[in-house]
Amino acid sequence: MTLQTIEKQAGSALIRGQAVSGFEELVSVFAENFVSRGEVGASLCVTHEGKVVADLWGGHAVPDGKSWEEDTVSIVFSCTKGAGALCTHILAERGLLDYDQPVAEIWPEFAVNGKEDATVGMMLDHSVGVPHVRTPLKDGGYYDWDYMADLVAREEAFWKPGTRNGYHGVTFGWTVGEIVRRVSGKSLGQFFQDEVAKPLGLDFWIGLPEEIEPRVAPMINAALDPNAPVGKFTQAILSDPSSPSYLFLMNNGKADFNSREGHAAEIMGGNGITNARGLAGMYAPLANGGSLNGVKLVSPDRVTRMSRVSMATREDATLLIPTRFALGFMKSMDNRHEAPGNQSSVILSEAAFGHVGMGGSLGFADPEAGLSFGYSMNQVGDGILLNHRGQSLVDATYKALGYRTNEGGSWTK
Repeated sequence: MTLQTIEKQAGSALIRGQAVSGFEELVSVFAENFVSRGEVGASLCVTHEGKVVADLWGGHAVPDGKSWEEDTVSIVFSCTKGAGALCTHILAERGLLDYDQPVAEIWPEFAVNGKEDATVGMMLDHSVGVPHVRTPLKDGGYYDWDYMADLVAREEAFWKPGTRNGYHGVTFGWTVGEIVRRVSGKSLGQFFQDEVAKPLGLDFWIGLPEEIEPRVAPMINAALDPNAPVGKFTQAILSDPSSPSYLFLMNNGKADFNSREGHAAEIMGGNGITNARGLAGMYAPLANGGSLNGVKLVSPDRVTRMSRVSMATREDATLLIPTRFALGFMKSMDNRHEAPGNQSSVILSEAAFGHVGMGGSLGFADPEAGLSFGYSMNQVGDGILLNHRGQSLVDATYKALGYRTNEGGSWTK
């Protein structure tokens, strides 16, 4: 397969990059996102059996301003959780921790206030019971690792760990990140650089160096539709200040994810900065048995363990929709049958695992298909999980690989 150069106008956006024969529809869908779905600037990368089959970018890094270039990067929000989870699995692969290990053995300060029986696996699958903290955060609290780790450690459990799950939207950065720090002796961001990003040659940072700032496309807030159905997540935010939903979204210490402070901090729950190439590149070894081009992250058996569903629920305690999680990763979630306002979904194959980011970014691996996928953008979209832009790209990718339908809730051949 030979990569063909792509240069295509899509409304006011210029799309550039490369793609192999058979992925023409994916190129068209990427372009159509700019024409009819509100895309401003974005990148898309897909690998198959370890080879890049599509690498596209286009639009504007700033609305009506400078172009989104080949090396433009942006915050991918909760896609960062996949990077942090991978660090934990690398440590497990090396025998330095175990998923069933009590957190008390690694982080004794955490094992208090109803969290005495917490395990490492519960930290990873969002069942440990600290979906947020109740204490009002100081201004800039997210930028202070020790401050946040201490608050998370002292927090009283919202439920008995392991008995249910609720998305740990930001606190995942410290529940999992502090485990990595204590076991490895390095900060989460440094461990990720040393063990993943640098060996794989990825432009992907958790804690951005200042010299990369000129390449960052600032995020553009979603335009809220006043006529959109109000889902249970939004209802909880509007009506219950004690709920995990409200605390997750509102108790944020005035964090500004477009600021230099927001970029420089290590907020593994949500401030990784990369592009589609970085996301697809991180997942490419996991789509190929755990190793690629001489870089081994984990073993094939570890990939199997990483991809298994660990926790699923009819109503996530934070997002208030049905969710399914592996150890640190999202699995395919089809909520199209739910009531209007509660239909946020991310529909992959049953073998796939990865993570969405707020507003619609996505990275995942599909070991059965030998597929890795990355999508990043600067225009935040609606919904809790994917929106039409990202899902349309996923759908076109699976179709290009001969998959037939996702009517059963995941892509199948």
